[in-house]
Amino acid sequence: MKRSLYHPTHPATASAICFAGFCAVASVNLPANDIQVGRYSLYAATPTVAQADPLQATVVMQFPETVWTVGEAVRHALAQSGFRLAGSEMLTPETTYLFALPLPEVHRQLGPMSLQQALETLAGPAFQLVEDPVHRLVAFDRCAPAAR
Repeated sequence: MKRSLYHPTHPATASAICFAGFCAVASVNLPANDIQVGRYSLYAATPTVAQADPLQATVVMQFPETVWTVGEAVRHALAQSGFRLAGSEMLTPETTYLFALPLPEVHRQLGPMSLQQALETLAGPAFQLVEDPVHRLVAFDRCAPAAR
């Protein structure tokens, strides 16, 4: 008499049943913030760094020929970020002067870097990026001159 491999008493069938039961138990015990997206793949159900802080999104920018000044470049960089530049009444005279300067040719293409780093690069080392996360505004303050 020939025994079938699918017989309930066959060792391979018993192993497969036990393994299937283990997989079912293992998937039930997933942490609350993990989602099983495949047989062996988990996905963390948490926001990415860029989703939690849009200024940390990695960007690659190439400014169009219509962008001539630093101010236009900053506004262009912020266009899809959810942030905007603070109103002109909030800008210091130094920042207004910076925004009127021509965009350096070396800044026409930036990245990959975070949006925050791109904005800081456009402003240069003499300015510090100031963020208002509640109103999603950004501005620039002049750094204190270094003592010699």
